[in-house]
Amino acid sequence: MEVILVPAFADNYIYVLRDAASGKVGVVDPGDAAPVQAELDRRGWSLTHIFLTHHHDDHIGGAAALKERYRASVVGARADAHRIPGMDVALSDGDRIVFGEQTARVFAVPGHTSGHIAFWFEAAETLFSGDTLFSLGCGRLFEGTPAQMWDSLQSLRALTDRTLVYCGHEYTQSNGRFALTVDPANAALHQRMEEVAELRERNRPTLPTTIGMERRTNPFLRADDPGVQAAIGMAGAPSVEVFAELRRRKDHFRG
Repeated sequence: MEVILVPAFADNYIYVLRDAASGKVGVVDPGDAAPVQAELDRRGWSLTHIFLTHHHDDHIGGAAALKERYRASVVGARADAHRIPGMDVALSDGDRIVFGEQTARVFAVPGHTSGHIAFWFEAAETLFSGDTLFSLGCGRLFEGTPAQMWDSLQSLRALTDRTLVYCGHEYTQSNGRFALTVDPANAALHQRMEEVAELRERNRPTLPTTIGMERRTNPFLRADDPGVQAAIGMAGAPSVEVFAELRRRKDHFRG
């Protein structure tokens, strides 16, 4: 499955997908229709699927225009059917959606929003995590609880190491600066930050990352790690409490 990163707004990424075997073309979280249309026109493709992870406008703002232009099917969370206009396929945790020769499993991942979902294309080992899991970070808790987000992140953490992670924003460098304050002895994190700095100097995206990389370097996936717990003075504390403290600190971080 081919995945094309389409930058939007200040730091969003929209993803255009193409299943080579069938020619089906999808888009994930099109907050703006214009750059998607430009990419499709450039490649001579027509859109068949619109995948939405959650209801925030910077992720769905272009969906209606794209649906009207291409007669594409809008796929989203059943729990968000009341706030995602024009949804054609409503999905819940554990459901599967066929996209050409690919099949995506749906994960309910509440925390950032109550109805947030993620799409994992198992054969392609590719995850679209929206604003739940970021490279070196996670989303703010606008509608959910720390316990919900920690459960959500654990479900994504359990995917295969090689799973490619495409998230909603280019936040890696700022997330990494925070990560170093709570996991300072992590050699893999220091190496990752060197790679990230080089990429950003060349104005290159830091995505995709992988589940394996995030498991080693993302403090929000490591709330049950003794090193992270000790670094923030919470050795032996319940992992959900450690996660809540990490999220609290990140909310106030200005590094």
